[in-house]
Amino acid sequence: MSVLKPERLPNLRTAERDVPRQNNDSIFGHATQLTVGGLGHHAAEVWRALREVAPHIQRCAPNTGVVHLGSGHWHSQPPKMVASWRRKFSSLRYRAGRYQFEIDCRFGRWLASELAQCRVHRGYFFTQIALESVSLMRPWGAATILDSPNGDIRDFRDQLCRESKKWTGWPYWGHPNEAMVRRVEDEYQLADRIRVSSEWARRSLVSGGVPDSKIFVVPQSIDVTRFVPGPAMKPSGPLRIVFVGSISLGKGFQYLLKAMSRIGPRHVSLEMVGATGDPWSKRLFARLKRGLDVVDAPGDPVPAYQRGELFVLPTLHDGFGLVVAEAMACGLPVITTDACGAAEWLREGESGWIVPRGDEDALVNAIETALTLRARLSDMGRAARTAAMQLSHDAITPILQQRVREAWGMEPADSIHDRSDLLAHSHKRIPA
Repeated sequence: MSVLKPERLPNLRTAERDVPRQNNDSIFGHATQLTVGGLGHHAAEVWRALREVAPHIQRCAPNTGVVHLGSGHWHSQPPKMVASWRRKFSSLRYRAGRYQFEIDCRFGRWLASELAQCRVHRGYFFTQIALESVSLMRPWGAATILDSPNGDIRDFRDQLCRESKKWTGWPYWGHPNEAMVRRVEDEYQLADRIRVSSEWARRSLVSGGVPDSKIFVVPQSIDVTRFVPGPAMKPSGPLRIVFVGSISLGKGFQYLLKAMSRIGPRHVSLEMVGATGDPWSKRLFARLKRGLDVVDAPGDPVPAYQRGELFVLPTLHDGFGLVVAEAMACGLPVITTDACGAAEWLREGESGWIVPRGDEDALVNAIETALTLRARLSDMGRAARTAAMQLSHDAITPILQQRVREAWGMEPADSIHDRSDLLAHSHKRIPA
C-alpha cells in the first residue's frame, strides 16, 4: 500500500506564538478531535493532564477550534490525510479497516516529520499513529508513553473476525485489519511505557506478550457534573434499557437485540444512541430489531441515560468502556461483560451485573433478573453513581500526572507507584 512520505506532506501549523518552538521539550500526538466521541473525551483528559506536567508541550493533532490551548503550547495541525470522496465512492466504503490504516499511516508519517524538526525528550502518543515517532525517538534516548485505549489489539481483531463470520457470513473488513494489528504490535514493542485504563486491559496485553513491567493502569475519567441522574421516573410499561455506542459488532448490539427478542417487546424497550456503523452491521441491526421496541438516533446521550432504568453494553472488547462510567454517573445500574474494563467498578448484584462476553443466555438471565428486581433498580443506580464519583476528573487527573512524570523520568517512582492499581479496585470499599 502506498503511503505518503513525510517530505511530501504539507506542513500546516497553527501555534501559540508566545513561546519559541525550540523550547518545546515534550510532544502529544493523537488523531482524534478533542471531546468528539469516547476517544476524543479520553484524549481531552490526557491533554488537560499533560499541559500541567510539561509547560512547553507541542500537540500534534486535528484542531477542534473549541479547546483552549493555553499559554506556551504549540499546536501543529495535520493536512487532510485521505480524500473524503474515497470513503464514499470507492472500495474503501466496504473496507473500513484499510481506510483507517491508510489514514493512520499517513498521520504517523506526518507526525514523525514534525518531530524531526525539533528533537523533544518526551512523547505521549495514542496507538495506531505512534509507530514512526517512537521509532524516531528511540535512538535519542527519549522517553515515550503509548496510550492503548483497548486491550490487546490482536484479541480485538480475533473477536471481530469470529463475530463477522457468525452473524454475516462474510470475512471481517473493518478496523482493525491485519496490517493495523502488526503496526500496533510494533508500537507495543518500541514504546517505553504503555498506559491502559483497566486491569482487564493490562491482563489482555500481557496475554498478548507485552511485558507486565511496561504497563501502568490509570482509569479514564468522566465529568460527574455533566453526567448526573435525571428526575425520578416511576417504573411503568416495558423496562427502559439504554445502549450508547456505535452499531458495530464489537459493541455486542447483536446479543442485546437477540436477548430482547427472547424476552419479548412487552417486557423490554431499548433506546440506542450512537453512530450507524459499517454497512454489514447496519443490515444486521435492521434485521434483528424487527418486531422490537427500539428507538435509535445519534445525539447527546445524557437525556437517554436520564430516561432509562438499565444500561446494557454487551461489548466483546473494551479497554475501559467510558459509556459504562457515564451511565453509572447518571444513576443507572449496568449490565456489561467480563471484557469491559469499566466492569471493575461494578459490584455484582448491587450496582449491576457482569456476564461472559458473547454469552446470549447469560445476558437474557441478567436482564430477566433486572426485571424481577425492577423496584430495586433505582437503589442500585444510586450505588452506581457513588462508584462513578471516584472517576471524576479531579480524582483521576493527579494520578495520571504522577504516572506520566514517573514514566518520563521527571521524578523517581515512589509510594504512589501503586495508586492507580489501588484506585482500580477502590469500588470494593464503597459502603453499602
